[in-house]
Amino acid sequence: MFENVVIDFIGNRYNVFKRKEAGLPKPWTNDKILQSYRFCNVHREADTVSKWVMNNIVEPHKEHSTLAFNVIIARLINWPDTLQKLGYIEFWDPAYFIEVLHNIEDNGEKVFGSAYIVSTNGIRMGKAAYLANKVLTPIWEKLTFYSPNRYDTLEEYNYRLSKARGMGSFMAAQVVADLKHVWPLFKTLDWWTFAASGPGSRRGLNRVLGQPTNKAWKEREWKHNLVELSKIVDPCMEKLKIPRLDLQNLQNCLCEFDKYERTRLGEGRPRSTYPGV
Repeated sequence: MFENVVIDFIGNRYNVFKRKEAGLPKPWTNDKILQSYRFCNVHREADTVSKWVMNNIVEPHKEHSTLAFNVIIARLINWPDTLQKLGYIEFWDPAYFIEVLHNIEDNGEKVFGSAYIVSTNGIRMGKAAYLANKVLTPIWEKLTFYSPNRYDTLEEYNYRLSKARGMGSFMAAQVVADLKHVWPLFKTLDWWTFAASGPGSRRGLNRVLGQPTNKAWKEREWKHNLVELSKIVDPCMEKLKIPRLDLQNLQNCLCEFDKYERTRLGEGRPRSTYPGV
């Protein structure tokens, strides 16, 4: 196992965050890759979009019955400017949703964030119409089912939401990661131990284990190895004075670690550059 390498990456990335937050001048690191490309923060909730979603959607509307629906929209779009123009949705109007997104596009502005890939799954129609009619309207029609309840664990809610068209386990987990900070999910028994894999975190765990990056995982096997890795990482985070990582954050760190290693090894480059110097 090469767990020390990923621990070093987490420590270096966290130090960049702390130096930036402290208002220190660039560069915040001597690492040329971290200087040049954008990487998510060690704690997902410190990322720009996550903070915006929390401050503008989750916290102000944490008692609203439509909160889950708005967070689903937020993660499918993942771009604050678009979400700001849409506003908080209490009554679903797919035509309004499509019109707002088309107006943004017609003005030559960015509509969607690039962190998650949202496709029309082979259906020949615009992404706005696909999301409105094929994904969001069916969710709205069964919103009670697709919202968390007081008896849910994170895993149970993630499983239920993942069955909605256009979601899947990974995208559902992004919604869970936002909603877990408020009632009714903020005290679930699996708050620290829930995670769902994505392509990047599967590759990242393979790298940590010294396996071919394309080795396939069964979800249960991947999760078991993630838990074992956390037992090694947790005491190291304490020594480095980095707040504890729940498994969703560790999963995200593996994804970013894979991105870092692909760059270091000349296998590819991140999509977003960063003016770190």
